[in-house]
Amino acid sequence: MTMQAQKLEYQPLGDIVFQTIRNQIVWGNLLPGQRLMETQLAEKLGVSRTPVREAIKRLELEGLIVMVPRKGAHVAPFTKKDIKDVLEIRAVLESLAASLAAQRIDQKELTKLQLVIHEYELSSIERNIDVMIQKDVEFHELIFDATKNDRLIQVSQNIREQVLRYRIAYLKYEGEGKIVLAEHRNIFTSIKNRNAKKAGHLAMEHINTQCDAILKFID
Repeated sequence: MTMQAQKLEYQPLGDIVFQTIRNQIVWGNLLPGQRLMETQLAEKLGVSRTPVREAIKRLELEGLIVMVPRKGAHVAPFTKKDIKDVLEIRAVLESLAASLAAQRIDQKELTKLQLVIHEYELSSIERNIDVMIQKDVEFHELIFDATKNDRLIQVSQNIREQVLRYRIAYLKYEGEGKIVLAEHRNIFTSIKNRNAKKAGHLAMEHINTQCDAILKFID
């Protein structure tokens, strides 16, 4: 993912710059702790410093950027507390979603879920990290959709962006994706077999495994 602001007529320039820098942080192209220079970012994006400055302020409010006294803006580091806090919430949500999905999923949704697992496997063989991340996100979103619970889906979407940064870091760290693939298959099998209790348990274990790996990664 290159850092280039694509100017779309229907989207304000400030929003484009904000989203571009945000994606660079979330996808790990701008590293935790890295200093962000307004002039350099503006040059790379082909814009003036004003929208970059505004984007940095918005990203600070989201917690993706921190302002260091006398040193300026830096990409927010991964902290163990942040990781634990966010993934504790995600583990509970994913467990509930998998449990409900096992009770409510239909055949069409099962077919989609199985296809996404297959596509994830192919991308892992090719070591295509970007596609692996995309398919991982799709897998979990399909499970939430299968719950038919609009409130739960909304809550998951609210935390999704906070979680995504850690998920990407984990998948890049895990590399081949064998652990994720095996866990996805086990969750799918439990959902397919309508075993709500087991599906919920496996989903929670899946997130806890990610949490442990990310904490090890940042040590």
